[in-house]
Amino acid sequence: MGSYAYELRFDSGRICLDLVATGVYPAEQLDCGERLTAWLAGAGLVPPDTTLPADLAWLSGFIELREYVRQLVRAEIAGRPAEAALDRVNAYASGSPPALKAVRRPDGTLAKTFAAAPPRDALLAVVARDTVDLLTDPAARALLRQCEGDNCARLYLDTSRGRRRRWCSSEVCGNRERVARHRRRAAVGAQA
Repeated sequence: MGSYAYELRFDSGRICLDLVATGVYPAEQLDCGERLTAWLAGAGLVPPDTTLPADLAWLSGFIELREYVRQLVRAEIAGRPAEAALDRVNAYASGSPPALKAVRRPDGTLAKTFAAAPPRDALLAVVARDTVDLLTDPAARALLRQCEGDNCARLYLDTSRGRRRRWCSSEVCGNRERVARHRRRAAVGAQA
């Protein structure tokens, strides 16, 4: 994989939200087939050594689904309908998931793998079904949040103990907020 100024992150709490995160700050993260393959492996949808024909059709399918998921989840958080996005997510979710099989590892344990190379639409169906599962599960849906960080539009599930998590990542957006707060205090102190 090439060198990128940004890393793929998988800390949203759901595969569908991690897909949405690929289209937000700092830049488009699914900008080539290599990055899509890396995202699919990082999300656990395919084994890391899987070779996929992640061409423009694959990219456009995942980017299209990402936009519908983003519209739908944001609308649900805001308490408003997004029927067109819902229809498209449901259409994607109606596809067949990849065919799986169990194989014996050298140590004797069983591992899950694909019966054949998964087609694009099967992997899209998995992500769309994750969206349907998230939005139809009242307990999971209640945990949906949008990051409060400046210039951050990431969505995540707040599974923190007190349900008071404010940022998609304490190390990224939380740290930026703490640095900005420190600079504001230092500027006020310098003026006094």
